[in-house]
Amino acid sequence: MTQRSQNPTDGDDSVRQPGPTAVRITLGAQLRRLREASGVTTGAACHAIRASPAKISRMELGRGSFKERDVADLLTLYGITDEHEREVYLALARESKMPGWWHDYSDILPSWFETYLGLEQASSVIRTYEPQLVPGLLQTQEVARAVVQLSHLSQSGDDIERRVALQMKRQEILTQPGAPQLWAVIDEAALWRIDGRSVIQGQLQHLIDIAELPNITLQAIPIYSGAHPAVGGPFTILRFSEPELPDIVYLEQLVSAVYLDKRRHVQHYLMVMDRLCVQAKSPAETTRFFSSTLKES
Repeated sequence: MTQRSQNPTDGDDSVRQPGPTAVRITLGAQLRRLREASGVTTGAACHAIRASPAKISRMELGRGSFKERDVADLLTLYGITDEHEREVYLALARESKMPGWWHDYSDILPSWFETYLGLEQASSVIRTYEPQLVPGLLQTQEVARAVVQLSHLSQSGDDIERRVALQMKRQEILTQPGAPQLWAVIDEAALWRIDGRSVIQGQLQHLIDIAELPNITLQAIPIYSGAHPAVGGPFTILRFSEPELPDIVYLEQLVSAVYLDKRRHVQHYLMVMDRLCVQAKSPAETTRFFSSTLKES
């Protein structure tokens, strides 16, 4: 069991906190293990907290909120009587309700993307492939604004700027203490979907600069590289330091997203990503490519 209240790094500014999404998944997984270890059925758990089977399922998958009273009643049912051990679980329940940094933007965020931001906040490794656009974590403000305007045609100017501000805030994860490793493979064509010479030059310079960070690895796929195993579209693989959190593949669509966590699906995408990285320019070659493209643009 992860005893967060006893972790010597708790409160240490050098450690990035996982955020409420990861905490919910962690607590849900722990409650499921406790229930199974104690031999309690889902039906008995439902009765103990006056809930439906669907609510227990959502709790154990970390997809719903946790009431301290419910967690306390379940701990009693599962035979957890030690006050110190109970407090660790109850502290997780309280932490799971803390708003993430994206809470201030909840009125413009679809729920499926809020989930992704929570998982991204908790990740230790982010591997992403983007054939159409520069990945959101790497976009300059000008490129982010252009992308937002394309996908939110009917939004007001104020809403557009708030969405751009959200994107810029999101990128802070890359330079925070305990930042995740970002390994991005970018199709060269994505660079030429940006309008404006100065905007392209600004984006190229940003990619060159950010590639110098020790936690950032960039690789470019040349247009002339031919077919490759990721022709199906963009994807992101998230890995976590929390043992209860499995690797997750994120597939974003226009108005929704798909999250894959079954081992066979994740392994398939990991294999595709590995092949992409072999076929792409090396990180050093990619930096030189961005530099030469910048000079020619």
